[in-house]
Amino acid sequence: MREHAIEAAGEAVPESEAASPPIIQRAEIVTFCLVALLVLSIVAVLYVARGFFLPVVTAVILGTMLSPAAKRLEALRIPRPVSAALIVVLTWIAFVFIIGLISVPVVEWFDKLPELGPILKNKLHVFDRPLAIWQQLQVLLGSPEGAEQPFQFPKVAWVQPTIEFLSPTFTEILLFFAVLVLFIASWPDLRRALVMNFQDRDSRLRTLRILNAIETKLGGYLLTVTVINAGLGIATGLACALAGTPNPAGLGALAATLNFIPIIGPILMFVVLLGVGIVAAPTLSGALVAPLAFAAFAFVEGHFVTPAIIGRRLALNALAVFLALAFWTWLWGPMGAFLSSPLLIVGLIIKEHMLPEREQSLPPD
Repeated sequence: MREHAIEAAGEAVPESEAASPPIIQRAEIVTFCLVALLVLSIVAVLYVARGFFLPVVTAVILGTMLSPAAKRLEALRIPRPVSAALIVVLTWIAFVFIIGLISVPVVEWFDKLPELGPILKNKLHVFDRPLAIWQQLQVLLGSPEGAEQPFQFPKVAWVQPTIEFLSPTFTEILLFFAVLVLFIASWPDLRRALVMNFQDRDSRLRTLRILNAIETKLGGYLLTVTVINAGLGIATGLACALAGTPNPAGLGALAATLNFIPIIGPILMFVVLLGVGIVAAPTLSGALVAPLAFAAFAFVEGHFVTPAIIGRRLALNALAVFLALAFWTWLWGPMGAFLSSPLLIVGLIIKEHMLPEREQSLPPD
């Protein structure tokens, strides 16, 4: 009996069939940490070396958008290098024309800055009573009551350093146009090299589908958004002309340009129209005509026109658009804001082809 007890005591305990909670393995933690460090390293490199990566990435994205136009010119028996140079020259001419329309009123308003303080004080006299109440509240809350200071226009000493910080250098501009021309001219060879870099047939087909989708959707996005923004700019210019706002053509061009930047652009344009209207219009109600008209145009464009045209082909989540806008604006400034939506589209296309969604049925209630 004793020997049987010893043998029973030495037997292995059978494993329980009860379900055990999932345990995070050490390898998974190490993998997660390595991926997080890789992402942080990439972001740090993109931020520190933005003088190189910003013009290169901008040229690649814009070159991908303009590649369908080069393909059409190539179909007309125009050599690809000549098509690339012609497209870049036409793009530069359009850019200079828009900048010329915008810069003229901007220079005029900056020259008039010292005169705008008294004008704004006379126009905003309706807010004298609320300002007086605010000053009384400050006194009641313990703020020292000092001598009443005359109205002064806010100082704009930060404008020049900001423009110098955001403005690209000559080297960056030269790098941008060089990469843009060479990318458009050599894009078919680059596509072929990227596809043939893989060994198996499935990987080649997947890469080809990704490149075709990126080229098609980015080209369609640029064309559609440009037409929509041009229509918004024309409508804004007409509204400014009817409201008697000075330089309606420049304001219309500014509205079309700023609308390329999601969310921030329309808000900034509304503030600009409101400020110009307050200064130029004889009454406060007259100053609200152009901003309210632009707000109505932007609302219709953002909620009906653009979703009806682009939303059917590109399902962009509003939260994803906002987060991408905030991230790329923080990383690369205004040009990052312009690139946020195209880069988001590229990321969604790659995710769609590399990680296709599987249809899964929800469990019964």
